[in-house]
Amino acid sequence: MTSSIHPTAYIASTAILGENVTVGPFAVIEEGALIGNHCQIGAHAVIHGQVRMGESNILHPHAVLGGLPQDLSFDAKTLSWLEIGDGNVFREGFTAHRATQANGSTRIGSNCYFMNNSHVAHDCTVGNKTIFANNVAIGGFVEIGSHVFMGGAVVVHQFCRIGSYAIVQGTTGINMDVIPYMLIGGRPAKHYRLNIVGLRRAGIVGENYKVLSSAFRLLKKKASLDALQLTEEVQYLKEWLAADSKRGLHGFIDISQ
Repeated sequence: MTSSIHPTAYIASTAILGENVTVGPFAVIEEGALIGNHCQIGAHAVIHGQVRMGESNILHPHAVLGGLPQDLSFDAKTLSWLEIGDGNVFREGFTAHRATQANGSTRIGSNCYFMNNSHVAHDCTVGNKTIFANNVAIGGFVEIGSHVFMGGAVVVHQFCRIGSYAIVQGTTGINMDVIPYMLIGGRPAKHYRLNIVGLRRAGIVGENYKVLSSAFRLLKKKASLDALQLTEEVQYLKEWLAADSKRGLHGFIDISQ
């Protein structure tokens, strides 16, 4: 199928568009941008030249992809990228910046949903099937796993990590790492319990859930996980905990108080 491009849209001659791409009024696609098949680009949306986008992404009006990093030391001549997978939805006012590192990339996976005015900063990594509610903002070099839910107006400090299947309560400020599979919230932020609803929706139930519940209790006691059954979830959890962290871990709520 051929693409449908509104006559008021600007598309640079060196931009590459796949098949069946829709481009709305006054949208801008700069030189060098790569847009996969079946993408929909809304009115007044901007895709800068250092964007590589997969298939079936939907960009709503006034969203901007691949802008300069908000880093005062960044040299705009540095070649870097914003790389995006397939099937993502970027709602009105969403922004994502390219990386600060030469030949580096800010990376967004597939099948994510980014609500109004949310933001992904330079050099970040976001996994698959992750949701940002309205006004979520993450700082540079943040790593977010897959199947994560970020509540409205959550803000995340640079270099933090948020593990897969975690849920962050709305308006929470994150300045340390968030453990996979957990619910976190409060001021200061603390881990409350397992993300029960999210795990059930992901099919992590039965024995696998029981093992994770045991892992949660051990982590609260700062005890080893080595005696646990090595399910797929525990394997990921142990690998995540063993990886380098620049921020350390948020603590747990003390239910005894």
